Amino acid sequence: MASLADLKSNFSQLIASPSISALEVEQDMSNQGVIDLLQTWFSELGFECKAQVVKDSRSKHNLVASFGSGKGGLLLAGHTDTVPFDEGRWSQDPFTLTEKDNRWYGLGTCDMKGFFALVLEALKDMPLSQFKRPLHILASADEETTMNGAKAFAQQKSIAPDYAIIGEPTSLKPVYMHKGHLTQGIRVIGKSGHSSDPAKGVNAIEIMHLVMGQLLKLKQHLADNYREEAFSVPYPTMNFGHVHGGDAANRICGCCDLHIDIRPLPGLELEILEQMVINYLKPINDQYPGCINVAPLYPGSEPFADSRENSWSKLVAELSANAPEVVNYATEAPYISKLGCQTLVLGPGSIEQAHQPDEYLDTQYLNKTVELLKQLIYHACIK
Repeated sequence: MASLADLKSNFSQLIASPSISALEVEQDMSNQGVIDLLQTWFSELGFECKAQVVKDSRSKHNLVASFGSGKGGLLLAGHTDTVPFDEGRWSQDPFTLTEKDNRWYGLGTCDMKGFFALVLEALKDMPLSQFKRPLHILASADEETTMNGAKAFAQQKSIAPDYAIIGEPTSLKPVYMHKGHLTQGIRVIGKSGHSSDPAKGVNAIEIMHLVMGQLLKLKQHLADNYREEAFSVPYPTMNFGHVHGGDAANRICGCCDLHIDIRPLPGLELEILEQMVINYLKPINDQYPGCINVAPLYPGSEPFADSRENSWSKLVAELSANAPEVVNYATEAPYISKLGCQTLVLGPGSIEQAHQPDEYLDTQYLNKTVELLKQLIYHACIK
């Protein structure tokens, strides 16, 4: 059973170390404090720890803590950052672990700095001297924005585990597949002028009307040609989330913006999807050369698929007493799986609490998670 006093202390220190990641410079924070805590704790257990600056980040770090060497074994992965918090909407300080009604409140309790404290607690009672295969802990940077931490780690291929668990909040249900995420901003530049003489201008709203028509054709093409019945929405989705153009009824609109969100299924890479958008808009581009600009709003995330029938999925399903399932949100799994390991997403807490004011982890998950982690480590590294 977990030692709640020590566990709560570790949780508290992680929550008290702000590590918000944001695309906006004024909100973005370093994750150095969290990295330093984890490096100290895992070093004390005898792990070899390596911290490395992540390329294309604002001096963020990944940390890899390893016990044992060579190929095989298990990778337990998680991210060190959190989303920003809603000022004034929290009932308590988001950076102070607060216990109330069998819940631990705090920014990162559920998503997902608390996972590292639970891993540490599980390892305290493990016979490390009996390990036959290595155990690796990855603490990554910027999952909530660019996923550059996981992307950089996957490219290095510095380890080659057999199995991986990514500790995102799944209510301890193993997740073997999820959709990806692509957002794009489409800007039409026309020519403004007086509305009394339309021929002297180029109306960007009228061109955007044509753009939206083509995108609706692409939306239908995706729904007709890509399908995975395991998902509750079994086809790629496209959403028109924001549109704005013009400034006055008596002026020809000179600029119009549209923001779209596409959720691709596994097997449909973001690069291919981006090219599809360009191809569908080509007839309009040919008619109005140079009027249309398409650019990502922020970095996308690839879809992910492993197998619910492989040995790791079956074992984790048995040990967790939960069948493997699919989800609609994105994680670092498509990048971690590039290491060649059987990969699942599984962790304590519910995704319903993630990215919300008064984020919390139900304390019912504490001992359950520690005991499950012990079993997973035993099967992957000792048995």
